[in-house]
Amino acid sequence: MRWISSPLNSPKARVLEAALHDSKLKVSPSSLPVLADLLVGRGIDEPEAAARFLSPALTDLHDPLRMSGMKTALDRLEAALERKEKVLIYGDYDVDGTTAIVILKTAIELCGGAAEFHVPHRIREGYGMRDEVIERAAADGVRLIISVDTGIRAFAAVETARRIGIDLIVTDHHLPGTDGVPQALVVVNPNQDGCDYPCKHLCGAGVAFKLAQGLMQRRLDAKDQSRLLMSFMKIVAIATIADAVPLLGENRVFAKLGLQGLRRPVNVGLKALLEVAKLGDGRALTATEVAFRVAPRLNAAGRMDAARDVVELFNEKDVERARQIAGRLDQLNAERQEEERRIMASIELRLEEEPGLREAYCVVLDGEGWHRGVIGITASRVVERHGRPTLVISREGAEAYGSGRSISAFHLLHAIESCPELFSRYGGHAHAVGFALPSANVEKLREHLDGYARARLTAADFEPQLEFDRELPLGEVTPELHQALVLLEPFGMENREPVFAARAVRLMAPPQAVKDKHVKLRVAPGGVAPTGVGTGQSPATTQASSSWRNKVAFKAMGWGLKESCNRLQLLPGDRLDIAYSLGMNDHPEFGGLELTLRDVVRAR
Repeated sequence: MRWISSPLNSPKARVLEAALHDSKLKVSPSSLPVLADLLVGRGIDEPEAAARFLSPALTDLHDPLRMSGMKTALDRLEAALERKEKVLIYGDYDVDGTTAIVILKTAIELCGGAAEFHVPHRIREGYGMRDEVIERAAADGVRLIISVDTGIRAFAAVETARRIGIDLIVTDHHLPGTDGVPQALVVVNPNQDGCDYPCKHLCGAGVAFKLAQGLMQRRLDAKDQSRLLMSFMKIVAIATIADAVPLLGENRVFAKLGLQGLRRPVNVGLKALLEVAKLGDGRALTATEVAFRVAPRLNAAGRMDAARDVVELFNEKDVERARQIAGRLDQLNAERQEEERRIMASIELRLEEEPGLREAYCVVLDGEGWHRGVIGITASRVVERHGRPTLVISREGAEAYGSGRSISAFHLLHAIESCPELFSRYGGHAHAVGFALPSANVEKLREHLDGYARARLTAADFEPQLEFDRELPLGEVTPELHQALVLLEPFGMENREPVFAARAVRLMAPPQAVKDKHVKLRVAPGGVAPTGVGTGQSPATTQASSSWRNKVAFKAMGWGLKESCNRLQLLPGDRLDIAYSLGMNDHPEFGGLELTLRDVVRAR
């Protein structure tokens, strides 16, 4: 693995450090140099911007009316509420789409209206808006449909709505196609041409939240708005983290405040969900816990059965009924995990048996009857393990359905758009796509994408890389520094957890294997003698003049690094270069600072 150091701008960092020192920020002065380096490395080099980043507040939210189309959308929605019109919210079946429905439906009800909702069934309906759903809504008396997390490429559905006299408001965050946006009553999407909204990377629930925010600003007392916005923040935080959008700007406000609010959930369904995820213990959640323990259970509904359960969970008022729904989501998630294991075993066997497939620059894998709800996550697993853009396709007779994930160097939607004639439909963004196509076109797609990728990628793009923020000797690792780093949370896309490099550290004891893949080390600054390795003098004698911090040994956990450490044949006393993140174990007996190892190599 190649280590790459993030570029440091020391002059800007030192200016910011001085400003932070003079501010009311409660951070140890010794931690400010590292904190300033990390902020500047994230493009935050002005004191005001740093203050907003470290302590985001509701006042940092942008005015919803800055988003193109928002005023028209709010005018029409208000008119529907005044006239008691039937309103339908048309969503999507993933976390982003279902939580967007919850947010907008609840806001409409708080403002005196009512709304029905439709969540498509992944298998029976597939992604996107369908004509027959719109026609049924019209027959039922609906006169306004609002899409959430979908619709930006729904040209046929928009035309159907226009033809039968339904006003359609499209709210979405996906990238428009080359044909522009559909001619709905209005389109609300920060990524459409001509929209200068400051935060371009909202998720679908984030866009729905802005519509809800605008509606409440018009129809509710100011004293109620802050309380309700904070309540919504918990849900939009889950969606923002689950959809892997950059946790910067307004998204950071959502995530930071929402995670704080999840410590004290009020919604009966949310409480039940956190209980089954074993997170309802009153402490602040991390973005990692939301991404890997909350979001998968919400996603499981749409992957394995009917995503409608998610909306019903958050609308449920009865505690026992909420627990039943949450338990069902938990069970569906277990079924999803088993199906994922089955498909991954088949994929790994095929990659082992077909070197040409494994060495493709864009890997296209297909299987008969693979569960459509799981192929997206299996594509992510292949990318993680093999480092190449990957499409996983389920063939179901004459039709095939696929999902793709990519690496940073390869824009997957552009790749799909280079051969539109092969697809029945498609959509997505740079790093994730979904599509349908005739099964007969799968081999053509495989050949085309491999050639397309070879013209744009090199072998170096597949080489594993580890980017670290700066050098940080273990002697400078302190509890005070960890407290400063906590201010940078939550970590996620474009605000990753800081990674440091420490050179020539000393291995203090033999590595300890943890289960099948993990390893635990004990490391210290290079001058400390390991247990059982004689130097002729005790550490206390040899380092009498050194700082006590240079004598501290750290527990270091290497998740998935057992095999790498086995290859190094490590012994106490070995000098190592380590890339690591800093954490805190809260165990009452065994707690304290801990390192999470990202990579271990012999010191040069």
